[in-house]
This record gives sequence, C-alpha cells and structure tokens, in this order.
Amino acid sequence: MNPDLDRLQTYPFEKLRDLFRGVMPPAGLPAIRLSIGEPQHPTPAFIKDALVANLDGLSVYPNTPGSDALRGAIAGWLQRRYGLPAIDVAHQVIPVNGTREALFAFAQCVVDRSRKSAKVLCPNPFYQIYEGAALLAGADPAFLNNLPENRFGSDFDSVPESVWRDTQLVYVCSPGNPTGRVLGFDEWKRLFELSDRYGFVIAADECYSEIYFDDAERPIGGLEAAHKLGRSDFRNIVMFSSLSKRSNVPGLRSGFVAGDAAILKKFLLYRTYQGCQMNPAVQAASVVAWNDEEHVAENRRLYREKFALVTPMLAPWLAVTLPDAGFYLWARIPESICAGSDTEFARALLAEYNVTVLPGSFLAREADGINPGAGFVRIALVADTAECVEAAERIIAFCQRHQQR
Repeated sequence: MNPDLDRLQTYPFEKLRDLFRGVMPPAGLPAIRLSIGEPQHPTPAFIKDALVANLDGLSVYPNTPGSDALRGAIAGWLQRRYGLPAIDVAHQVIPVNGTREALFAFAQCVVDRSRKSAKVLCPNPFYQIYEGAALLAGADPAFLNNLPENRFGSDFDSVPESVWRDTQLVYVCSPGNPTGRVLGFDEWKRLFELSDRYGFVIAADECYSEIYFDDAERPIGGLEAAHKLGRSDFRNIVMFSSLSKRSNVPGLRSGFVAGDAAILKKFLLYRTYQGCQMNPAVQAASVVAWNDEEHVAENRRLYREKFALVTPMLAPWLAVTLPDAGFYLWARIPESICAGSDTEFARALLAEYNVTVLPGSFLAREADGINPGAGFVRIALVADTAECVEAAERIIAFCQRHQQR
C-alpha cells in the first residue's frame, strides 16, 4: 500500500461522528443540520430540464477536454464576471467533476517528487482536501494561520524564507472556507511577487465567489487580479470554480479550472490517464447554468436575507460578524460558555437542542503553537430562512442556559 495513506488525518465529518457518538438529541425538536456546506436551496428547473433533455449523451464516451459549448460557456462567464480579455477556450479552460476532485488531482500533477524537500502551503483553518492532496503527492503541508486579529487575512510575509524555498504549490481559498475572508488586491499582488521569486504554482479555490452581500463589492478573483497586474497570460496561477454553490447543484459535480495554459496542458495530460471525463448530460446542463445569472442573483438574495436575520441574533452571544462572502458564519465561543471549547459546545448543542455545527478545531492544524480553529464553530446557513432562524433561536437558548456570570 502507498505509505503516504498513513499520513492522512481523519476527515472532519468522521471526527464529528465520533464526537456525537452516544448523544441522544431531544425527540421533540426536529434536527437542524448546519454542520456541512451542502447547498439546500432548490435546484433551478431549467438546469434539471437540460440534464434530462440530454440523456442520450449517456450512449457515448465523453472526451477529457469537454465540449466546445461548455468550455465556451465557462470562458464567456469568466470574461463577463471578471472583465478578463478573451479566454483561449482550447488551452486555458478544462471542465472538472467539481472542485474537490480537481484540487486533489492538481497537486499530484504539480508536485515534483524528485526534489529533496517539497512543501505545499495551505491556509489554516482550511479545506482538508489541500492537506490530503499534498500528502499523497509526497509533499509536506505547511500552514499559514488566518487569525482574527488580522481579520483572518493571509500574512504571506510571515512565512519563513526557508519554507518559501521548498514551496511548490500554494492553495488559497477566496472567499475562504470557513472564515469567509476575501483576499484583497494587495494580497494577490504580494502572492504573485513571491511566486515569481520562488517559482511556485498558485491554486486559487474560488467556489464561493458568487455568494456575496454587496453588488458593489464583488469578490476579486485570482485571474482578475493577475490581469489587472498585467499578467494576462495567468502565469503560475490556476483558478478552481464550481456550479455547486452558485447554482445549487452539488450533486451535478460540475466545475472547471482555468488559467496558465502551460500548466493546464500538463494537467490535461494527467487527466487523460485519470479517467475523469464529465458526463455529456452534465455538460449540457452546465452550459445553461453558466449562461444564466438570474438564478444566481436570486440565490444571493436568499443568503443575504438569512445572514441579515441570523447574524445580529447571534452577535450578543457569540463573537460573530458578517463575513466578506460565502455562506458560513465563523463564530468564536466566549470563555463564559462551555469554557470556550468548540467540541464541548457542538456536542452539548446537539444533545440539548438538536442543532449540528462543526467544531473549528476539526478544520485546522496546530501551527506556530496554536490551532487557529480552536474555540470557533462553523455554522453553515444553507437551510431555508425559517429553519436558520429557528436554529439561531435554539443556539441563543443554549447560550443563555450555559452562560456563566
């Protein structure tokens, strides 16, 4: 067996099952699950109709680069959304089966195992696929703590030069999971400068980019920042995006990668062996989804409504503010409630009020002497508005019960 499999840590939701083992929630309260980032708004009918109308595509093998129509729809969306110049659909875009599989596969393609020391830099807290991808690629993950005193920003200058010298790949997540932090233009600029100096590749995970709260402050993307800096060849950056959150189709498993043509040429070669072509019916449904913005605007409206209601309800009890973007509240537990323990808070909340949240320590690793997720919980406002408000009411009742004065 691959010995690197033994380096993988337990996935957060496996940890959650272990934490909740033996808990019996009150039978009189229906379960409200805010622990997993699974969109629960209805899938638009026109996407389902396109999927059904193209089921004849099941009779043929799809090709790895995807259809011209899909790559064209993705390129058109990128140009409209980020004000980019014409995208080379043949060389700068590849459809993928959701960002999760692509983020993992990308490290297997990029990391050079022949180098004596290989590192992959990840934000901390983070999406655990980054760590697993690094380990299975034969690299060592390095972590950059995103802390509340820095508004969960990425202080790239705090990374030691010895780490940068060995870094081959940097994962960034903007808007961030779980913090909701959006990388600013100056952060992108600094990251590109460091990439030029040390030669690493940037993997920009942007699957939450279309859930934001102010139309005048849309999250800047990595390719957009590169273009504004005169890097329109997108050298050393590849972005990852998906329809899952944008269009409420997590089960469709449809996304894309776009960016540096030289890197994507190698990634395409890797994928021809991996066997990860996208179903033709899924491709057809994806084309109509990328070409429509009306349903995305309605999706944002629903999230804005929930955040506007729930955030001020919870703010007197948990240290929580509106994130830059995304659908998570990253809430800090005060010492006066469950002694600030994220695991105890989550377990007791389920036992007493049948609401599930995810302990922040499960989403981070100890680095520089701390686990930056400890003492936080991630609350995914993915259910409908009434259910999210009811969950907030139960959390408030729980906090009142456990408040130590």
